[in-house]
Amino acid sequence: MLKLKIIVSVLIFSFLLISTSTIKNQTREIEKKIFSLNNKILNKEKDLNESQLDFSYLTSPSMIEKKIEYLDIKNYFPMNYSNIFLSISNFLELENKYAIQKN
Repeated sequence: MLKLKIIVSVLIFSFLLISTSTIKNQTREIEKKIFSLNNKILNKEKDLNESQLDFSYLTSPSMIEKKIEYLDIKNYFPMNYSNIFLSISNFLELENKYAIQKN
């Protein structure tokens, strides 16, 4: 009778030990998935906010004109096309040309 109690208690203990470790591993995997999904959600929210900001500026040119008029035409100078660069390499090429001309 005593051996049966010991065997049953060891079996129950081992079952609980194994089940605890498997549950812990499953919850760890779920936490990793939740963390990655939260990162994706934050990135999407950031993109949404930037898109809404772009939309508000692009859909209201009259507001931009009012702001320009408010700044006064003396303080606002339109940018020359030569000052607009499509990439950093274009800017560096122009800087190199100026440096060569100065030398």
